[in-house]
Amino acid sequence: MKAYISLLLLLLSGCSIHTERTLNTYSTNNETSLPNTVLTKLKWHHGAQNCDASQEAAHDIYQHDASTYIIRQSKCLTYEAPFIYVLVGQQAILVLDTGALGKGTSYNLYQTLEKLLGKKQLSDKELLVIHSHGHSDHHQGDWVFDGQPNTTLIRPSKTALQAYFKFKSWPDEQALIDLGGRALTILPTPGHQEESLSIYDPHNKWLLTGDTLYPGYIYIKDWDAYKYSINKLSQFAKDNAVSAILGAHIEMKNVPKQYYPIGSTYQPHESHLDLDVIQLHMLNDALHTNQAPTELVFDRFIIKPMSLFQKTISNLARWFKD
Repeated sequence: MKAYISLLLLLLSGCSIHTERTLNTYSTNNETSLPNTVLTKLKWHHGAQNCDASQEAAHDIYQHDASTYIIRQSKCLTYEAPFIYVLVGQQAILVLDTGALGKGTSYNLYQTLEKLLGKKQLSDKELLVIHSHGHSDHHQGDWVFDGQPNTTLIRPSKTALQAYFKFKSWPDEQALIDLGGRALTILPTPGHQEESLSIYDPHNKWLLTGDTLYPGYIYIKDWDAYKYSINKLSQFAKDNAVSAILGAHIEMKNVPKQYYPIGSTYQPHESHLDLDVIQLHMLNDALHTNQAPTELVFDRFIIKPMSLFQKTISNLARWFKD
């Protein structure tokens, strides 16, 4: 039954469901399909035409600097190909999301971190594992962290987040995590899902937004909450330097307003990962202009309100999961 419900969630209320589009488009000279990235890595492993014959690794790892890593899981193993962020401080390590590869696969994220960071560093420092939101493609790898030393795993729920960060007025508050010389800001940003959050890393001036904002087809469960969250992020970005907005997927092509359909395991012409802060401000302006839930088509992402049926399926799946 859980497998059936999970399938319904992916097909009807997940991260990348594509239905008929209306035309409410936005484009400026600041939105471009050409590479305009702060990341050295312009091209990620993007799947294969024949995954059965592919020799592509289970993940693609990008090291931005000595203390910052981005892991993308293989599209041949999971079409969602989610991104996982690893931020290292002097005393602690933060892992944002654990991906879509769970117990039924041979993929072990903890072992990946041991190879990436070294067993000594991983055992000597505190390890904090949190999630951008509760969709299954962002927490299937949690199981490998259960029982690990010096590890705190926060379950992907609003209740767990409120308890850990001592939020009393979700989503109005924000919290700080000091990894040791690297203080991260935790920003509740519901809308895509109730427990969605974003993280600001001043070390690289990155705003990590999960499925709240990424180059893809973004379904919105709560329109008013999403407007609130995007306005919060927009205002935050005016008060804090943001070099890049980094989400959890790539679904758009490197041609404006074009995307890969759900289930794609081969994306040879996909967009780059990072978005520009100007695009965040444009989205905020558009959301203020469109008070009612409205599909908004930008060059680098598409915003789509969930239907009542999709919300019902999402809530049902959440009930079964919990």
